[in-house]
Amino acid sequence: MAKKKIVVIGAGFAGLSATRKLSSKLKNDVEITLIDKHSYQTMMTQLHEVAAGRVPFTNAQYDLQRLLGKRKNISIVTDKVVNLDKENKTVVTENGSYDYDYVIVAIGGEPNDFGVPGVKDYGFTLWSLEDAMKIKRQLEIMVQLASTERDEAKRKALLTINVAGSGFTGIEMVGELIDWRKKVATDWKLNPEEITLNVVEMMPTILNTLDRKQADKALAYLKKKNVNVLLNHGITAVEEGHIVVNVGGHDEEKVQKEIPSYTLIWTTGVQGNTQAQPYELTETERGHRLLANDYMEAIGFEGKGIYVAGDVSGNMDPKSGRPQPQIVEAAEQTGHTAADNIIADIKGGEKHKFVGKYQGTMVSVGSHWGVAMVGSLRLTGFFAMAMKNFIYVLYTLQIYSAYYLFTYLKNEIFHTEDNRNLMRGHTSRRGNVLWALPLRLFYGVIWLLDALPKVFGGANIGGIFGKSSQSWMGGQLKITTFLISNPKNSGWLKDFYSVAHPAAGASTHEVVTKATGHFAFNAFNGLSYDYGTTPNPITNGVPHWMQAMMKIFMPNTQTGFDIALFLQKTMSIVELLLALAILSGTFTWIASAATAGLTLMFATTGMLTWVGLWYIPVAIALMAGAGRAFGLDRWIQPWLQKILGKLWYGKPRSIYKGR
Repeated sequence: MAKKKIVVIGAGFAGLSATRKLSSKLKNDVEITLIDKHSYQTMMTQLHEVAAGRVPFTNAQYDLQRLLGKRKNISIVTDKVVNLDKENKTVVTENGSYDYDYVIVAIGGEPNDFGVPGVKDYGFTLWSLEDAMKIKRQLEIMVQLASTERDEAKRKALLTINVAGSGFTGIEMVGELIDWRKKVATDWKLNPEEITLNVVEMMPTILNTLDRKQADKALAYLKKKNVNVLLNHGITAVEEGHIVVNVGGHDEEKVQKEIPSYTLIWTTGVQGNTQAQPYELTETERGHRLLANDYMEAIGFEGKGIYVAGDVSGNMDPKSGRPQPQIVEAAEQTGHTAADNIIADIKGGEKHKFVGKYQGTMVSVGSHWGVAMVGSLRLTGFFAMAMKNFIYVLYTLQIYSAYYLFTYLKNEIFHTEDNRNLMRGHTSRRGNVLWALPLRLFYGVIWLLDALPKVFGGANIGGIFGKSSQSWMGGQLKITTFLISNPKNSGWLKDFYSVAHPAAGASTHEVVTKATGHFAFNAFNGLSYDYGTTPNPITNGVPHWMQAMMKIFMPNTQTGFDIALFLQKTMSIVELLLALAILSGTFTWIASAATAGLTLMFATTGMLTWVGLWYIPVAIALMAGAGRAFGLDRWIQPWLQKILGKLWYGKPRSIYKGR
């Protein structure tokens, strides 16, 4: 049977969610072509962070090939669709054409200026990565000019930033500007109070789709941070150097006034993407949304394989008479519905109706404060921001993208500058890993001095770190001898040992009394505590909850294979390899994490004293890239990332031309 051809127009949340589902459910049955004018997905919910300079633009730019990997049934095309030939079932682009059996139109929305004169000429929208970069440059230019401007009125106008609209985008944008104001004032030697931030809203309240209590908390926070929230202010015109507003509510006489300013960020409304108009699909009465039935089929073209999804789509709610909201959850759910119904049509089965299920809303007001509603749960401040960060991490896990998981954590948590993150900068110190070099070398030497006698036998260097010892690579078991020497283990372990080794050649009593009690970490008495004192073990014997597991690894001559002896030899070699890895700075993160894990394991089995716990925090400290300073990780990790990335994703490009 010939493979069905599916074309997805638009690589936003809706288009990508549909593409992933179609690809995984119809592996060998379809050929999918994903067309977008960009080679990446724009993370719309992070654009305000880019605009205010908190994160690099790459944080909002998710390369399509990295998101989709090398799926054999997907072809990525970077192009602009100019027409939908429904008669011949062909998608026409500026540079080619693509036949389809099914097509999903998911090209998103665009800002709505409501016909206000001057917005297109003098305003800045926030709907694309290009928009965010323009705003960032505008803010930089205004502050730079103001820093040397002597005319007080001109200086004030340059430093007045207006945000039109108090929806999610507007409030998140002005929230970022609160943090931005403090930073640029320091950089350009300005007084932060000189920078005026205005939210211009024609309604009497802000965040009108959010829970009222949470919205009021956000309003109070903005006022506390010296943001002017200008309610009942409707913008009637935008001109170079000022905006014109009508002041007054619906039942009041409006007064017109001007606000001197060179920067207006327009976030007041969203409509369907007007680039879909040449497709000649049925639109809603307002907002340029493409009408969709409950199966996300384009109304008027049912049964012809044409589906719409995301912000451009309009599935009308019979109760409210309005289309589904233009939010991320709705976009993904409409994409899933369209994909499910294409799958049902190809494989046979019942089609599914779209039912919007929205879990909550979150609004960040700056880098470390926000408000959220998750179900009926209200979150404010740190907890709201923690939830928002968790949702982003969860999204990267859902799309199986380790690359963008680490990219997000790096830019939002670990490398954020100027304390502009959830943890107020405590997690974002870019320390020089050179200062960790002495610690890494010392730590590696300690592990090496522990491992060498186990593998090769003999005394430690000069006898400083302990007495002469026999190799652990022979036939004598050392670990059990140590365990039996602990009186707290006298019950379960000695009885087990006598049963497992009835012909061991010595009585259990002899084994116990001859046990030296020395273990690996006892070799470092002089380094860990005063001479002549006896360190206390972390646990008095093997804890009860560990005994069942320990019995599995005890000697068992009846099976002909001594698990404990095998593990003893293996762990000796592992310790030596870990020591060499740490010393040479090779895969230091993995080696350090392994040493922390081994230390924890020794602690929970009663084989470690309290003074040996320093191994764990040192291992954690070395996980912060310590191998990149005079270590092989300086070259190995970038090389490995490049090789594995190419094998898994292929080579990212600015323009994809399909297969």
